[in-house]
Amino acid sequence: MSSWRLPAQSARNTPSQIRLRAMAREDLPFVMQVERQAYEFPWTEGIFRDCLRVGYCCRVLEDGGRLVGHGVMAVAVGECHLLNICVHPRYQRRGLGRRMLNHLLDVARHGQAKVALLEVRRSNKAAYALYYGLGFNEIGLRKNYYPTRHGREDALVLACDL
Repeated sequence: MSSWRLPAQSARNTPSQIRLRAMAREDLPFVMQVERQAYEFPWTEGIFRDCLRVGYCCRVLEDGGRLVGHGVMAVAVGECHLLNICVHPRYQRRGLGRRMLNHLLDVARHGQAKVALLEVRRSNKAAYALYYGLGFNEIGLRKNYYPTRHGREDALVLACDL
């Protein structure tokens, strides 16, 4: 796996040229590179290690051997919880978040989940629009859920019947 320096033309690849596969422990340094580029308050490598260890559904998006995104989901007792969907900023707005989300929801359906749940930052309008467009609806609010530079931000809790 190579570091995150990409030739300019690589960032223009279409979603059909990008491979989705299971995340492996060896991917974690590269997952962390993407996570840090995309989020001001990224998950730690230990969180990803724990997700792999307990058997959560962990996937990566790969472009020519470089990781450009990842997703993590827990499935249990008839529901799934989408925990992390992340696409490197240079690959955003190309349908990759939608592709990852649809894949994870298909895995959840196969695992007999009947409902999908997730949290999204109230300020993340692009993610909210994606989720809403895929059938998610707001069902609750988690006050002060996410850290920000100047305090905390609420999370909207969304659900979708599968």
